[in-house]
Amino acid sequence: MSKPSVLIAGCVHFALKELEALSKLHTVHHLPQVSRPEFFELCKSKYQGVKTIYRESTSAKYIGSFDEELIRHLPQSVKFICSNAAGYDSVDINAAAKRGIYVSNTPGAVDTATADIAMILLLNACRNIIQSEKNLREGRWNAGIFMGTNPEGKKLGILGMGGIGKAIAQRAHGFEMQIQYHNRSRLPEEVEEKYHATYVDFETLLKTSDIISVSVPLSKETTHLLAARELAKCKDGVIIVNTARGKVIDEAALVKALESGKVSAVGLDVFEEEPKIHPGLLTHPRATLLPHVGTNTLETELMMEQLTLKNTEASLTTDKLLTPIPEHKQYFTS
Repeated sequence: MSKPSVLIAGCVHFALKELEALSKLHTVHHLPQVSRPEFFELCKSKYQGVKTIYRESTSAKYIGSFDEELIRHLPQSVKFICSNAAGYDSVDINAAAKRGIYVSNTPGAVDTATADIAMILLLNACRNIIQSEKNLREGRWNAGIFMGTNPEGKKLGILGMGGIGKAIAQRAHGFEMQIQYHNRSRLPEEVEEKYHATYVDFETLLKTSDIISVSVPLSKETTHLLAARELAKCKDGVIIVNTARGKVIDEAALVKALESGKVSAVGLDVFEEEPKIHPGLLTHPRATLLPHVGTNTLETELMMEQLTLKNTEASLTTDKLLTPIPEHKQYFTS
């Protein structure tokens, strides 16, 4: 009897022992740097029999996203896609489910590192550290540096109170910020108490927050969740931080709000059309911009790979996923 087969689409950089252990029990294929059409041809031949695909982001450079077209070309044997990421907007989960293919992600593994980046962006937006350091290196000392503001006492509105949102709240409490949040569903009272967070509706969060931190997953419902209409409702001088997905914010509307002063500063780790950045952001002195490095730590990348490989192993041996995405959990209820 042949061993269950898995396709590694992308790279495994850190969890090499776990990958070696998986290879001893199962047949492991590594996707070469082929074009999308070439991948489709391989799906008709070499990859027939593959049950699980381990997906890592670098595969998108060659075969693109796991959209409806790609999923349609996958071998009929494929039953699982284990994605090495917390966000899963690069996989068409509806097309996958229609094919009987179920998807896992890496919740929890990214919380600490992403929340740290959110706070770095928040603090820099308040204090303009990067511009100050740039001045120093250019011999201009503090010329032209705008007056900062203390985070202490400011009302932080967190959009999306999942693992990352909670980790941001935990850190913000250390800066004595007032924390409010909006979520798809309200958290239990004891969880709100643990994170010193108050639930408010979306409109209240917009109108009353001094700083808004975005931590929602990207979906049809959250695309352009913050657009011109929503930004107009915000407090004058609001600070916007985004470590979720770029398309959650209408970038053109954000630039206009930043240029008008409606938004006083932004801290962004994600962008609407990354790696392309709106020129209005690149040239604005109150825009702190990072190249999507929220999870870029050794510890986090290792945990993400380990969890993805655990999901892969579980899918091959038990026909279940340890961390199915929320939309696919219904398929694994006992």
